[in-house]
Formats: sequence, C-alpha cells, structure tokens
Amino acid sequence: MQVENQEKFIELRVNRDFGDIINAYFEFFKQNLKKFTNVFLSYNGIFLIGLLIVSYLLVSGMIGLFTDNQNTVINAVGSDSESYVMYLIFGGILFFIIFIMVAALNYSLSTSYMIKYEERKGLNFDKTDVWEEVKNNLGSIMVFILILIVLFFGLMIAAVVLTFIPLAGMLAQYVIQYFVMAWVGVSFFVLLKEKRSVTDALGEGWNLVTKNFWRAVGVNFILGFLIGLLFMVVIMIPGILIGIYTFHVVQNDVDLGASILPTIIYTLGTCLFLIIAVYSQCLSQFVNGLLYFSLHEKTYNLNSRSKIDQIGLQDQ
Repeated sequence: MQVENQEKFIELRVNRDFGDIINAYFEFFKQNLKKFTNVFLSYNGIFLIGLLIVSYLLVSGMIGLFTDNQNTVINAVGSDSESYVMYLIFGGILFFIIFIMVAALNYSLSTSYMIKYEERKGLNFDKTDVWEEVKNNLGSIMVFILILIVLFFGLMIAAVVLTFIPLAGMLAQYVIQYFVMAWVGVSFFVLLKEKRSVTDALGEGWNLVTKNFWRAVGVNFILGFLIGLLFMVVIMIPGILIGIYTFHVVQNDVDLGASILPTIIYTLGTCLFLIIAVYSQCLSQFVNGLLYFSLHEKTYNLNSRSKIDQIGLQDQ
C-alpha cells in the first residue's frame, strides 16, 4: 500500500458555505489530480480503445458520405453510401453502449476515490482499494444507473417543454438541470458511503439537497462552468490544429476519400474530445462529493460531535 504525506489531508466533513466549498474543491483537485488520473487511466483502458473504435466508425461514415455526395459521377445512392450509413448507425449504437458503461464506471470511480480519501484521511490508499469499493457495490450501482437513465429521459422531456416558455423557461431549465445533477451526485455518495438501498439513497439525497437548494444548485453551476472552461482550455490546442487542417482541406478542395490521413486526424481528434469529456464528468462528481460531506455534516453534525467527544475523553 502506498504511504503518502498525511499532513496534506483536506478534511471533507466540514459544514462549508458556498465560497468555502469552491475553495476546497480546487485544493482537492490540485492535490489529487495525479493520483486520480492514474486510477482513471488504469480502469478505463479497454473503454478508451472502444472510444477510439467508435470515433473511427463515426468519422469514416461522415467522410464517406461527404466524399460520396461530392462525387457527381456516382451521386446516386449505391452500395458505398449504404455502407457509410451503416458505419454511422453501428458507430452510434456502439457509442451509446460504451457511453453508458463509461459513465457508470467513472461515476463510481470518482465517488469511491473520494470515499477512500476521506476514510484513510489522505492519499494512503491504492487504486485497487478504489476498484474494490466499486466491485463490492456493483449491483446497487447498476440499479442506480438504470434509474438515472430514466431520470435523464424525463429531464429531456421537461427541457423540451420549457423551451416553449421564453426566458423564464430557459432559466427554469438550468435550475432543474443543476438541481438534478446535485441530487443524483449526492445520492450516489449516500449509496456507496452509507451502504443504503437505491431508493433510500435517492430519498436521503433529496432530503439533503432540497434543504440546501440554492447552495447545491449554485455550487454545481459555478464549478460546472469552471470545469467547462478548463475543458475548453485543454481541448483548445488540438482543436486549433484540427481547425487549421480543416481550413486547409476546404481552401484547397482536398479529396478526403483519397487519403487515410484525414480519417486518422479526425478520428484522433474525436477520440480525444470524448476522453476529456469523460474525465470532466469525474471532476464534476468531485463537486457533489464535497457537497455531500458538507450537507451531511450540516444536517447531522457527526464530525463535530466526534471531535467534542474525543476532547472530553482526553480531559478525563
């Protein structure tokens, strides 16, 4: 087992206000970036290969259809066009399956990582300890994710309805979105940390978040926005390079189907985008981890009571 400097431990069970949660998040992020990235890469290897395959299928289908439509000689729909459409359909189905699996895995990894950090009072744990936590709760996690998919479709329907209401509908949509993110994220921590059933975890998460509605919504909005900016900064350099290459293709009327190079470039670009998006999802769950520990301490005051009891025992 790894032994890390325990003096760096950031206490999570603290009743923090809005600003303190944001400050604590960035402290936790800086301290745990390297270790969690190692966990992320260790258990996502096969899925990263899957995302690469998905990217290839989608890019190949798009490029194939684009070049086929440009070719006036074989503009009629034929076997080539049908094969490109099949690439897109199969790639889309595979993407959906991998997306669900990756979302479930990384939601679990980031949650388990933070739980182990709090239990061991710092970085004194291995990546296998994180995986063991996930494995021991696999059944509950699968049920929770299935319910999450239903909630997602319900949220999509609500979003469509709210689009018909000018301004107020848009604001309500964002409030509902960040509330659901907080509720689901906090409930998932309840599920793994307190070993409750899925329905009990969702009920406790609802109780914690609704009692602190604006704090939960505000923290998810601000940190979600900042994580989005970080995502844009990270993707900026490869994005600019791909943009320059695309400009070259358009300006010089390059035949995309005549070389494998465009497929490789766009495949790697798409895959990188998806990987970073998955990683940013993990960072978002850390937000709800801090929110969970803060709201739980505010509601039950367990950590403060424990410290008072320890002081009392020492004085005896």
